[in-house]
Amino acid sequence: MVSGIEPVYLEQDNRPLFVGERTNVIGSKKFRDLIKGELYEEASEVARAQVKKGAHVIDICLADPDRDEEKDMEAFLQFVTKKVKVPLMIDSTDPKVIALSLKYSQGKAIINSINLEDGEQRFEEVAPLLKKFGGAVVVGTIDEDGMAVTRERKLEVARRSHDLLVNKYGLNPRDIIFDPLVFPVGTGDEAYIGSAKETVEGIRLIKEALPECQAILGVSNVSFGLPPAGREVLNAVYLYHCTKAGLDYAIVNTEKLQRFASIPDEEKKQAEELLFNTNDETLARFTAFYREKKVEKTEEVSTLTLEERLAYYVVEGTKEGLLPDLQEALGKYVPLDIINGPLMKGMEEVGRLFNDNQLIVAEVLQSAEVMKAAVAFLEPHMEKNESATKGKVMLATVKGDVHDIGKNLVEIILGNNGYDIVNLGIKVTPEQLIAAYRKEKPDMIGLSGLLVKSALQMVTTAQDLKAAGIDAPVMVGGAALTRKFTDTRITPEYDGLVLYAKDAMYGLELANKLANPAEREALAQELQAARQERLDEAAAASVVEAVEEKAIPKRSSISTEGPVYLPPDFEQHILRDYPLSYLQPYLNLRMLLGKHLGIRGNVDKLIAEGDEKTLELKAVIDQLLAEAKENGLLKAQGMYRFFPAQSRGNDIYIYDPADHTKVIKTFTFPRQKKEPFLCLADFVRPVESGVMDCVGFLVVTAGEGVREKAEEWKNKGDYLRSHALQALALELAESFAERLHHIMRDAWGFPDPAEMTMLERFGARYQGIRVSFGYPACPDLEDQKPLFDLMKPEQIDVQLTEGCMMEPEASVSAMVFSHPEARYFNAD
Repeated sequence: MVSGIEPVYLEQDNRPLFVGERTNVIGSKKFRDLIKGELYEEASEVARAQVKKGAHVIDICLADPDRDEEKDMEAFLQFVTKKVKVPLMIDSTDPKVIALSLKYSQGKAIINSINLEDGEQRFEEVAPLLKKFGGAVVVGTIDEDGMAVTRERKLEVARRSHDLLVNKYGLNPRDIIFDPLVFPVGTGDEAYIGSAKETVEGIRLIKEALPECQAILGVSNVSFGLPPAGREVLNAVYLYHCTKAGLDYAIVNTEKLQRFASIPDEEKKQAEELLFNTNDETLARFTAFYREKKVEKTEEVSTLTLEERLAYYVVEGTKEGLLPDLQEALGKYVPLDIINGPLMKGMEEVGRLFNDNQLIVAEVLQSAEVMKAAVAFLEPHMEKNESATKGKVMLATVKGDVHDIGKNLVEIILGNNGYDIVNLGIKVTPEQLIAAYRKEKPDMIGLSGLLVKSALQMVTTAQDLKAAGIDAPVMVGGAALTRKFTDTRITPEYDGLVLYAKDAMYGLELANKLANPAEREALAQELQAARQERLDEAAAASVVEAVEEKAIPKRSSISTEGPVYLPPDFEQHILRDYPLSYLQPYLNLRMLLGKHLGIRGNVDKLIAEGDEKTLELKAVIDQLLAEAKENGLLKAQGMYRFFPAQSRGNDIYIYDPADHTKVIKTFTFPRQKKEPFLCLADFVRPVESGVMDCVGFLVVTAGEGVREKAEEWKNKGDYLRSHALQALALELAESFAERLHHIMRDAWGFPDPAEMTMLERFGARYQGIRVSFGYPACPDLEDQKPLFDLMKPEQIDVQLTEGCMMEPEASVSAMVFSHPEARYFNAD
């Protein structure tokens, strides 16, 4: 039994109880928009509508990565508990949010969910809360080896979870609800062939073996990626079979749930064939039937006007039907009017949707590809003196910086929104920039750079531009750059406008304002007012900091005792053309698909659930990896070496491996000005201890030929693959660094625990750290010079630039520490 204001009893004749799924920011755009607008009362009406349509329980998920989940949950629960009397299911992984929700819930709530993916960690976090506040819990059949697909594995994980929760953590077995997991049948993924049947049988086995526990399923996951009309039928048919097997709760959209009895026999049979005999033939037959049956979307597009269709192609990122409609448009308009009219209107909508978090980077690139194809089709019909340009923008990565993936993204976005782009490339000196400005006479300049040193170089570049009498608006962007740095460090050194662009689409918004005289003036006034406010804040903060600063000790409290880990040798180890298949397990898809390609939410979960957008982008990456393995599109080269070392104060001495009395290099690192006063030197035994310690270095690259190939594809309008190739190369280099660090830990004598998951490795749960120069604990890029002297990475075709950056861009170097207390920190 669970309860809201009123109890809900689970009995044999009322199974399954329906859990309304629409109060979920991940699954419902309408609900997400209401929460984003902090319209909590209106959002609670979504819950009431689900109850009116038959929901017995309401699932609430407010885990939006762009918002404060705890704050949203507290505000929303105050309204929803007044609107519905049914029990609540709190869908969160944050213990703070769970504790808060259990306090607000008006009866016995359900927590969704916990599992053994990270061992017993989630059990340890949530079980005490359930005992303290009362509640039931959903337990997924996932353990350290991943998601259980077969019926036997589902039962095995369920038994183990039951044993731990009941016997170790003291939960009542009646409060355990197992989720045996359902996987999509429409993705073609061979790993999940037959999984629909396995889930049905898994429910049956779990209910037979653990009769006091219940079973729950997110039924609609089974139909991800299929035509909407077919999804509703498939969900209803699958729910019927799961219920017969013993399902107790079904997470569904109660407003769209079809009655099994009302589905024609032919459609039931077709659904059952796909569910329980999944293959290419049954999938194609099912998809074709419902694509033909559901004609609403086709009718909708076909009834759009010509102008609306042209904008639609851009927004949807599809070229299907584009060229015939452009040909038709040429009978009504001149090419320039088509570009500046419906096509540009489509790009403006793309910008609006991206800024509203409804489109991701990869989808914006697909829209840009459509725009480029359209302009290429129209250009032969234009007069020679005709131009669709809004203005000219000069782009450059500043002196010393080799990173250009972000700048190239800006080029694609601005270039397909009516701007003429002059891309000066990487490592552009102020002198080159000034000469190019005088030749090209751009309307605005865009400067890019990745690291802290690049941000400082922008200050110098601004000074040189000012000295040359240039005052065109300058947009700046990059990972280490902030609005505060822009306002307090760059702006005072320049006579023109300096604008901070947090991403490519915001850069477009700024460019559009600069291109409009009225908006440009308003923007200048707005920037001036905001800047003055930040300058005042910075001045006040510096006074406080000066008052609070303490005396800095020569060493932190990091232990100088304990074991010293010595490697088997001090030889150089070079790994050439390292197999990419060995690196794939270390490839962080959360970074690759999330950070670089813009997927929002839990990437692993989206892949498991068959999210169409995520799987589409993963397919792009998989194809690039396949090409790389077949024809060497990407190659991985790496090296590592151990050196004897000791520390003194903030210095680390590197000794000659052949003569441990001879210091061959010295690294000096900054120490924190506030407690705990950490410095990297603290992680190495001091000279006065009389004990010789050891550090390691590694250098890897996966960037050979990548910039040239990406540029080639970009020039052909293949924007998504171009961007994805650069992103994949960067993350392959990171995965190789992760792999080499793993190898070094093994060689050092403290291997990872056998049960450690790759997710834990990504979270650096192992002993020791690796740090790269230019980042918070060791911000001085000049430290690359002694590293290169020691390692000679030229042997694997990695070069050091004048600005101490590595070429190719997709390269990683690091210093590796073994100390058990070593951790990452910011030296500022």
